[in-house]
Order: sequence, then structure tokens, then C-alpha cells
Amino acid sequence: MAENNEDARSLGQPNLTVLLQYVKDLSFENPDAPRSLGPRRTAPNINIGINVQANPLDAEDFEIELRLEGRATDGDQTLFVAELVYAGVFRISNVPSENLPPLLMIECPRLLFPFARQILADMTRNGGFPPLLIDPVDFTALYRQRLMEFAQNQPSGRPS
Repeated sequence: MAENNEDARSLGQPNLTVLLQYVKDLSFENPDAPRSLGPRRTAPNINIGINVQANPLDAEDFEIELRLEGRATDGDQTLFVAELVYAGVFRISNVPSENLPPLLMIECPRLLFPFARQILADMTRNGGFPPLLIDPVDFTALYRQRLMEFAQNQPSGRPS
């Protein structure tokens, strides 16, 4: 496989290679255990947060951080808070600069997501709760949303 990647780079073909995947930060809080682990009359309220960050390491290598947070509450009571930063180092070559941001913010986290999802599910299960299974994420929509937010926060360029 490494030979094929070398051939693709030397021929000028676009290439994306996963060099590393790792847990960068992991936290689970179960602040009211063991009371929080008992039977419930109603389903807890679960909020999921997802964020992606790209950090250039050099001209071709990028660290992508996929941040997942799951928070379960029952009224004012916090049942659990699960936080994970799952990262990967990706080597990207022969990709035009205008195509790099969507590749980093859509394709790379899409490759990391199944692993991060499993870690979060195992973490909540090991904390005494049912596994928190996050639905598949539309990273294209997340990327577009971030672009719109960025555009709205930019000055219009018109004098006031």
C-alpha cells in the first residue's frame, strides 16, 4: 500500500493518507453516582456537540481534531458528561489549495468519526449508562454552517 501512495505522489495524483489516529483528550464525569444510575421515570435529555479543527503540521501533514461531547441531564441533575477529542494526522499531497479546506473539514473527520463514536459509546457504557450512540454526522452540512457563520462575522467592507 505504501508503494501505491508513493506512486500516486510521484505521478502528481491527489493523495490522502492516514498516518496516525489517537485519543488526544478523554473525560467522563458521573457527578451524582450512584444515585444517577438508578431507574428513571422519563428519558434523560441528551445534548451532543461536535466540532472539527485542522492544525497544519507542515506543507503536507495536518492534524485533524474531532471533538465530541455528550451531556445527559434529568431536570437540573447532570447524569453524565462525556468529552472526547479524537485526532488523526493526515498527509495530503497534490491537492489544489482551494480544495484543501473541504478535504480537511469534511473527508478527514468522516474517516475519524466511526472510531470516535465507538470510544464515546464504550465510555458511557463503562460509566454505567446505556451506550451513547451518536447518529452519523453530515460533515458537509457542518462545514457549510461554519462557512456561513464565518461570513456573517466578517465586516461587510462598507463604510458605516
